[in-house]
Order: sequence, then C-alpha cells, then structure tokens
Amino acid sequence: MNEILESLYRRKSVRVYEDRPVDAEMKRAILEAACQAPSAGCQQLYTILDITDQSLKDALAKTCDDQPFIATAPVVLVFCADCRKWYDAYVEAGMKPRNPGPGDMLLAVTDTAIAAQNAVVAAESFGLGSCYIGDILEQYEAHRNLLHLPEWVMPAVMLVIGWPTQQQLEREKPQRAPMDCIVHENGYRHMDGKELRAMFDGRTGQKDFDSWMQMFCARKYEVDFSREMSRSVGKYLEDLEKKIVHT
Repeated sequence: MNEILESLYRRKSVRVYEDRPVDAEMKRAILEAACQAPSAGCQQLYTILDITDQSLKDALAKTCDDQPFIATAPVVLVFCADCRKWYDAYVEAGMKPRNPGPGDMLLAVTDTAIAAQNAVVAAESFGLGSCYIGDILEQYEAHRNLLHLPEWVMPAVMLVIGWPTQQQLEREKPQRAPMDCIVHENGYRHMDGKELRAMFDGRTGQKDFDSWMQMFCARKYEVDFSREMSRSVGKYLEDLEKKIVHT
C-alpha cells in the first residue's frame, strides 16, 4: 500500500487537540491544497473562511450544536458554496445573467466538499488531526449573519484542525462498512434485511442490531439538530426558487 492510501486508511476524526498552534506556513499549504481540488468547469465555486477571531470560534461552538472543542481548535475553516463571485464577474463583463438556482448551489456544494477533503488529506500528511462539522448547515440564518454571507453564498462544510492528543492517536478508528455494501455494479440495488444486518456486523458493540439501530436513529436521525438541518437547507433552496420565479 502506498503512502497516500495508508494516509486515507489511517485518517479518523479528531476532536481533542494539544494546546499548540499550527504553523502559518503549514496552514497555508493546507489551504493551497484545498484550492487545487477538482472543480466543475474549473470554476472553484467556493470561498474558504479562515476563522481566527476567538469570539467567532466561540459563537460557532455554540451554534454548531454546542461543541466546545470548536472554540479551542487551532484552525477553524468554513467552506462556503459560492455562486456570488461568478455572478458578479458576469455583471462586471456587462452581462445580465440569470440568478443562481438550486442546481447551481448544489453544484457549488460538490465543489466545496471536494476542496474540504483536499484540506483533510493535506492536514493528515502533516500529522494533524481534523474533524468535519456538519452542523454548520444548521441555522443558516444565524450563520449567514454571523459570517456576513451575501446572497448565493452558503456555509456548506466546516473543518477544525489541530495536533491530536496521544489518546486521540491511539483511539481505534470506527469500523467502516464492507465495500460490497457500498459499491454496486452498474446500478443501484436494494439490500435485503439479511444484507443490511450483515453490513453492521462488528459495529454495534454489545448491542444487537435492532437495539443499536433504534438508539442510533433516536440520537442522530430523529434528533432536533437533524430536523433543523433539513429545515435550514430546505428553506435556503426554497428561497432560491422563489427569487427565480420573481425575476
């Protein structure tokens, strides 16, 4: 296995960091790697916010489901799906472009997530730990105001990066599902109950499949933050649709 593959297999989310900064040149290299990510039409439909203001870190720790480690992370990056810059560039060229719609924003989200993953791989190459914060999608109204985001710019991905503690380095990486459960040849196929149960073999700890699944559903899927995330994203896309209709 080559070095890059080893890094991908080794990488796990890190939520506890040593109290030491990330070198400025190292952070710049991570950001440069993010900007080298594949992008639809080479448009780079994203803007990366480097959050250095402690008051903003503190606020994000609260709004992103009360996760204090965000406030103490040496590096906090918010990756925004951004259709604004290209719209403004079209206007600058004397054009009257249509308003960006849901399809444009979803394409931008894809660009954004790819750039974030490049940053994760780059951080791992330096021995740094990282964690995705999906909660940045919650409360988009609050985050739009907090980060001064204009129309057609959406906070899509958040990353925190720092030096992992020894406990985090030694912590076992959560088991992934078997590849056969993830990779389907030529088309999607529904897995039957037996296959679904097999997908979670060894992943439910001391609990049986039914008990573990019920607990996970209540903790991750039916919980308030998950409903709020769906509301926020749905409202954002709904607002975009309304603006298209009225222009």
